[in-house]
Amino acid sequence: MRIRLVTTATLLALAATAVPVAAQAAVPPGGPQPLAKLFDNTAVSDDADPGAADFDGADFDGAGSFLYAGDLAAAGWTPGRRLDIDAAGLRLPRYGRGAPDNVVADGQSVALRGKGNAVSLLVAGSTAGGPGTGVSGTGTVGYADGSSSPYSLTAPDWRAGPLTTKALALPRRGTPEGPRAEATRLYAVTVPVTRGKRITSLTLPDDPGPQSDLHVFAASVRAEATGWTGSWAASTSGYTAVGPWTDRTLRLVVHAGAGGDRTRVRLANTFAASPVRFGQATVAVQGEGAATAGRPVPLTFGGRTGTTVAAGAEAVSDPARFTVPPGSNLLVSIHLPETVRAAPVHALAMQTSFISADGSGDRAADTGADAFTGTIATWPFLTGIDVGGGPGSVVTLGDSITDGHSSGTGTNQRWPDVLAARLRAQDDVPRYGVLNQGISANRIVTDRYKGDGVSSDVGGVSAQHRLERDVLAQTSARTVVVFEGINDVRAGTSADEVIAGLRGISERAQARGLRVVAATVAPCEGYGDCSPAVDARRTAVNEYIRANATGADAEFDAMLDFDAVLRDPERPQRLLPAYDSGDHLHPGPAGLKAAADSIDLGLLVPRS
Repeated sequence: MRIRLVTTATLLALAATAVPVAAQAAVPPGGPQPLAKLFDNTAVSDDADPGAADFDGADFDGAGSFLYAGDLAAAGWTPGRRLDIDAAGLRLPRYGRGAPDNVVADGQSVALRGKGNAVSLLVAGSTAGGPGTGVSGTGTVGYADGSSSPYSLTAPDWRAGPLTTKALALPRRGTPEGPRAEATRLYAVTVPVTRGKRITSLTLPDDPGPQSDLHVFAASVRAEATGWTGSWAASTSGYTAVGPWTDRTLRLVVHAGAGGDRTRVRLANTFAASPVRFGQATVAVQGEGAATAGRPVPLTFGGRTGTTVAAGAEAVSDPARFTVPPGSNLLVSIHLPETVRAAPVHALAMQTSFISADGSGDRAADTGADAFTGTIATWPFLTGIDVGGGPGSVVTLGDSITDGHSSGTGTNQRWPDVLAARLRAQDDVPRYGVLNQGISANRIVTDRYKGDGVSSDVGGVSAQHRLERDVLAQTSARTVVVFEGINDVRAGTSADEVIAGLRGISERAQARGLRVVAATVAPCEGYGDCSPAVDARRTAVNEYIRANATGADAEFDAMLDFDAVLRDPERPQRLLPAYDSGDHLHPGPAGLKAAADSIDLGLLVPRS
């Protein structure tokens, strides 16, 4: 147990951040306390008095480093604001007044309320003597019935943790000598809970020792997306330079899978360093090109037209009375009233979308196509569309083959599209929505995009590093199909490393109650770098998948043998010529359909 000296100034600061009297009265003496009442460290400076903050120095030789309040505010992370990150609402502390704004974990019991699929925490680790790798510990989630469940938590280091998984990176570290140009980070992480039980508390990990601290800034229960099914989704594959676009309207074409009579959309500012302002947004069924088939339906955010999304956060629109026909093309129009020079994008849309000219203003409500004089081949900002009702969603996690490379622009012949159509056309299993989280060039083990800053690389962060955002946080996710690994073995990653990555993905998804279906990796002989050594690594990964999809100790819940479906029986290290797009790596439409048609739909259904 760490002993902390409490000064008069600290007591006054604690008083300034205490919860209202009525809220305190509801907390039993000695029982779980609201997080803000437990704050005992000041990480964020009042820019006019930076000496009041000391993120990691009080216990670590007086280092006295801190975050600048102004840097957080410039990112849209203003004191007390609620941010939606990975489908969880996190309330920022009221930082910047010299008062404590986080708690150093030491076994404290935090009061939480609600049912959900995870507890989300805004955290960072700090280490004596400079940057470290992170700080880990174990704690428990408490439930209304008196039971509890354990969890493990790692808070990456605020000065040296991975940028690929950070919630926000700031450009400076504050020191007593002045600012230093050094990236600092905060992380949103989640821990598993027992689904269906009402959560009442979270016991934080014990003090990890004198050399490190685990800081917690915010905590909340991530609620289940009850009453919603994912109809369409796309992963953010990078953060790229655009335009610049000034006072323009995007009209994005997407292919809905599941249908419903209510709709909501998700706009994300993933990987960004500054907020983005969205003006009016609408949704409509596509007519011809950029023209709508009917009057666009306005979307609101918290009852308002438009919204501003902080760096690294997202916004989900209010439910709209708009019917999504199953298997239809939709137009989502987004007015960008200010100048946008860079945007989070999904690069390989395999769809032609539209954009109005600079200075053309808000054209989101237009029914005609005249204002949309330009085209784009990416999906900026838009990451999801949900429909009311339905049984939930199957998430397909993969690379370019899942993303739709070689499927044909505007044809909607990706294998997840074919799977979605099969699910809609039957009654033997639930008609799940299918969410395509493929990213061209993506890998399981290593990152292509490094997770921060403007980059031309749109291969995404690794499947392991995007699992929370692209799978675990997806709307009503029931099952994940993992079809990835060819880019890893082509890049020289060993079979053992790929297997370890697959195992980690499966363990994390199963801990959140998802069914995990692994697909074997298709061959690629004839593609430039697909050597016999690459095929040997691929074959070893496939042998592992086949051996670990059945039996009491199976690491996956089921297996799809896409390798067996797509390979040439006469030469199994290459694609069957009838299924080959011509580049010997990507199946064409016939191969993608064959893969989707081979799926036993019953394998997608989770155990009750």
